[in-house]
Amino acid sequence: MSGRSIQGGFFITFEGPEGAGKTTQIVRLQEALARRGYDVCVTREPGGTALGERLRDLIKHFDDPEGVTPEAELLLFGASRAQHLRLRIEPHLARGGVVLCDRFADSTTVYQGIARGLDPDFIAAMHRFTIGRRWPDLTIVLDLDVDVGRERARQRGRLAPGPADRIEAEARPFHEAVRNGFLALAATAPERFRVIPADADPAAVHARILLEVDRALGGVP
Repeated sequence: MSGRSIQGGFFITFEGPEGAGKTTQIVRLQEALARRGYDVCVTREPGGTALGERLRDLIKHFDDPEGVTPEAELLLFGASRAQHLRLRIEPHLARGGVVLCDRFADSTTVYQGIARGLDPDFIAAMHRFTIGRRWPDLTIVLDLDVDVGRERARQRGRLAPGPADRIEAEARPFHEAVRNGFLALAATAPERFRVIPADADPAAVHARILLEVDRALGGVP
């Protein structure tokens, strides 16, 4: 384990519309924090465990003609998250480490609740059941114009062979609802969320993120 430990750990999540550059920024932040001696765990949702990765494949690439209903999709995310939190996230935090997670419960609130129009009360109850009080300590929302993000995602898809991502393939109004949903959600809890424009050079975006993380960690004993 690295030299710097945080009592109870520190949990950082990255959110935002498709193509906002979360993966790139998580890698940069992991490297920066590791250089400072933190024990950093990088993970993702859906996924993060053997069960979660199987569910991820079903959620993102299930190509049966019957498709996946919004309700089934929601419950698959909940199952993945329950396994993920108990088996990977909480143990690392208990050891005093930092967890960087590519998406978490806020994505479910936005994608399945706002964009798909599922019952927000049921989603809130599912969050209470799957994660209890263990919400992130800091959530970075990388904000980006929908058309720019979709083009980035298309370019990424051309470089990465394999089946298309069924969520990325949703129509523009869905992705517009996702972007607006994240901005609205961030406005309700400014103490946890930091909205950072993702249209700048990746190095400049990283500098903004690192500044916010340093401020947050500066208040941690």
